[in-house]
Amino acid sequence: MPGLGDLTPPIQRSIRARLLLLALIPLGIVLPLAMAALAYWGGNYLDRLLVTKVRSDLAVAHGYFERVTDGVGRSVASLAASERLARTLRSARGQPEQIVASLLNSTQLEYKLDFLHFFDVDRSKQDAATWSVIAAALAGKASTETEVFSAPQLFTISPELASRARTPIVATANARPDPRAAETRGLVIHSAAPVHDADGRLIGVLTGGVLLNKNLDFIDRLNAIVYPEGALPFGSAGTATLFLDDVRVATNVRLFGDTRAIGTRVSQAVYDTVLGAGQTWLDRAFVVSDWYVSAYEPLLDSHQQRIGMLYVGFLEGPFVDARKQAFAGLIALFALAMLIAGVFAVLWARRVFKPIERMHATMHAIENGQDEARVGTVASQDELGVVAAHFDRMLDRLQAQATSLKRWGASLDAKVAARTAELEQAVADLKAAQSQLVMNEKLAAIGQLTAGIAHEINNPIAVIQGNLDVLRDLLGPQAEPVAPEIKLIHEQVQRIRLIVAKLLQFARPQDYVGYLEPTDPAQLIQDSLLLVRHLLKTGNIAIEQQVDSTRQIICNKNELQQVVINLLVNAIQAMPDGGVLRIAVDDWDEADMPVGIQLYVEDSGPGISKADLEHLFEPFFTAKKPGGNGLGLWVSKNLIERYGGHLTATSSPGAGARFTVWLRCEPLA
Repeated sequence: MPGLGDLTPPIQRSIRARLLLLALIPLGIVLPLAMAALAYWGGNYLDRLLVTKVRSDLAVAHGYFERVTDGVGRSVASLAASERLARTLRSARGQPEQIVASLLNSTQLEYKLDFLHFFDVDRSKQDAATWSVIAAALAGKASTETEVFSAPQLFTISPELASRARTPIVATANARPDPRAAETRGLVIHSAAPVHDADGRLIGVLTGGVLLNKNLDFIDRLNAIVYPEGALPFGSAGTATLFLDDVRVATNVRLFGDTRAIGTRVSQAVYDTVLGAGQTWLDRAFVVSDWYVSAYEPLLDSHQQRIGMLYVGFLEGPFVDARKQAFAGLIALFALAMLIAGVFAVLWARRVFKPIERMHATMHAIENGQDEARVGTVASQDELGVVAAHFDRMLDRLQAQATSLKRWGASLDAKVAARTAELEQAVADLKAAQSQLVMNEKLAAIGQLTAGIAHEINNPIAVIQGNLDVLRDLLGPQAEPVAPEIKLIHEQVQRIRLIVAKLLQFARPQDYVGYLEPTDPAQLIQDSLLLVRHLLKTGNIAIEQQVDSTRQIICNKNELQQVVINLLVNAIQAMPDGGVLRIAVDDWDEADMPVGIQLYVEDSGPGISKADLEHLFEPFFTAKKPGGNGLGLWVSKNLIERYGGHLTATSSPGAGARFTVWLRCEPLA
């Protein structure tokens, strides 16, 4: 029998190449698109998170500034209304300002004020036109404002304050033009309160304040409150600054070494936005020598004029470096996945196509008159191996029949014409059957290749999933800043698994019905809470968990997670002003026999009316919930009932709602 190695069939390799491309191109397209989407959405999401962070930091700084301002006002008002001051004034005997000066000097340090003065009514009326807080005090109302004092005004109060306020202006890149060499004005928290005698008559005004220029204790305390140690990840550092107009008069931003950047100025762009347009700046900005995620808000005086700015921000560089490292790791994983998938696809395709190529070579040899040519023994024992053996047996029978026909032809000359016609018809039918058989076997080979490729894709996906879990475990809390990226990777892995499942259903639809696996309810709850944590952060919602069951259930984990997430989202949306979200798992027994588990999701929202409760699980019923399509609970109920369980809801108006998932340990057949 001639060997197949002596045959040189003109077989084309295009089908193999097409199938390999069909298997690899989707992976090569989906993964780069996923990477691009992750880079775009992840970068934008990180930028939004950083802006949200600096916005909250500005709110904290603003609150502290207001507390300090209120503290100055309370100190002045409490002294103005104190018996100690009244007693001192009664003993003044016509010289209140000289007598009370001794008391004010002793209490100024106690209240941590930079100046504290008492003026009689006549003197106060002279200053009322200049300072609104004094005018308000003369009207009987204590008042505190942030004001700008000129150098002469500061010198009148105290030469030391005028000296402290003087700040040489440092040339700063990108700042607006300013011909001044120094800033001599002072940014002051100014407070005044009326002083009455025992009969309730206004006898004067007590005024005091704090100079913010070079007030390092104030700015360092503000920075420590906004950015305590360990508040910023990746080694980023936070800073705070007070501006008088566009000049830094109190800051912990360093110009070089331990020298603070007092006297440097803000950029033209920030000046136009904050002091020019009166808007809050929430964006990246170049601060002195580096890029910061920055927040600036205008400071207003008593006449609602913009006199300066309050700034907080933190270094942007560490976050940019962390994002680049994460993307570099993802690109490396993508390249590794493509390499492994390509190697396995090529090797598996070669094994699948080798029997087909040998059968093709055998048919070509027989067509060229080599009747003894056969496929021979095939290493694979799958459907293609069975087809190859069957093909050889069919060729043996055909050859035996042809030999018998030739032997009988010598003695049946009379029937040659009739037998020849019958034989020609039989040969034609046989060739048609043979062609149909080859076509069927090629289709079977395609199905087998699809199943093999689908199984091989699972290997790199398992590697990705395993390394993702290891990455998350190793990083621990440090993985929080990139938790959205990890979550997106996990979602894309699950998406690929679904594609693999569809491929397997195409290859063996009769015996592949989905992934049913033992699922731990406690772990499922934790995974679901992780996926909705962005919603939990937006509201003041406390979470209570109670897992009193150790049973596992056999189900499709993705489907059950879809149900739990839907119930969690509904509960969170039912508590827009905050509340308590309770999740519990308990055993489900009937007649003292274990059946499955009960999973509760309960909120403390306004509850569900009786009328809505009757239609809750109907399709497209939304109870007027904004953004809902009315399919979530209906789909969830159908998924649970598919496993032989059921989904129920109970509620009382004003007392929250409880949804109970009844799941069997093993689904009903």
